[in-house]
Amino acid sequence: MPIQTDALIIGAGPCGLFQVFELGLLGIKADVVDSLPIVGGQCAELYPDKPIYDIPAIPVCSGEELVANLMKQIEPFDAGMYLGQEVTEVKQQDGYFEIKTSADNMFHAKTVFIAGGVGSFQPRKLRVDGIDALEGSAVHYRVRDPGIFSGKRLVVLGGGDSALDWALELWKSATQLTLIHRRDEYRAAPASVNALKKLASAGQVDVIDCANVVGFKSDGTRLVSVEVGPKEGEFRTLEADHLLIFFGLSPKLGPIAGWGLDINRKAINVDTAKFETSIPGIFAIGDISAYPGKKKLILSGFHEAALAAFAAKAIIEPGKKVHLQYTTTSPIMHKRLGVED
Repeated sequence: MPIQTDALIIGAGPCGLFQVFELGLLGIKADVVDSLPIVGGQCAELYPDKPIYDIPAIPVCSGEELVANLMKQIEPFDAGMYLGQEVTEVKQQDGYFEIKTSADNMFHAKTVFIAGGVGSFQPRKLRVDGIDALEGSAVHYRVRDPGIFSGKRLVVLGGGDSALDWALELWKSATQLTLIHRRDEYRAAPASVNALKKLASAGQVDVIDCANVVGFKSDGTRLVSVEVGPKEGEFRTLEADHLLIFFGLSPKLGPIAGWGLDINRKAINVDTAKFETSIPGIFAIGDISAYPGKKKLILSGFHEAALAAFAAKAIIEPGKKVHLQYTTTSPIMHKRLGVED
């Protein structure tokens, strides 16, 4: 039997989780689908330990802590979580949307919220023949357990924030760390670039610019060394236990691209009054939404979720006026939050 829901949220990242909260305050129960096996989106998958400083009233928290707090915040609303599955099909029926997933779940939803970040994101891979066989053992596109790199010889590839952040963190416990960047200009924050150069000048890390890994040697699933090919000069062989690759993400809209939405360079155009897409009843918030002046910040996604929830309320309960209430004083919201006096 189809799962009946007022709102289906596609994406369990911070913005998708906060959408559950904003809908819950208005008395709308939501269900959530995500292609990842865990909640948290990019925060959980790519930088669970990375500090975040721009969440209002929280001076600093890790990505993992932010997700944990959001999950705690939405507990009163008992959202259904359907993880490890992708939405494969969306059809507009008379008064509802029929949504199918790769796990053979079917939903009948009055509204749909796309909060899938940059879509179905995949790390950009290193193109070296045979290197994929070491992925997960000695080749890594994300860091889940920094402890496994302690006392090891590390080679980090990339020149963005993720590459430099992890290089600056992992060199402290590594036996040796070398950062290799394909260019001589970095995309990371200037403070991180300066910190890396300071460590390089002190001989605490090695930095090789304008180069890339072009080959490797292994012993089964164990990495032995990598071959570095510069744009100019001689090739070098570096002994290495682990190769960490941070070339960024390749955004893929996946099946969303075929839903008939107004797509703008792999993002979805929305209006800024409702954050509704070109299809009435389907909303887009977070990094996947596009509009003039858009800033890809978590706090911007939170704002978008609030306005989208009010617009959805008008669809779910047509003709009923939606009153703005405050969590500080509203008995109705206190009841929904489970904080009645």
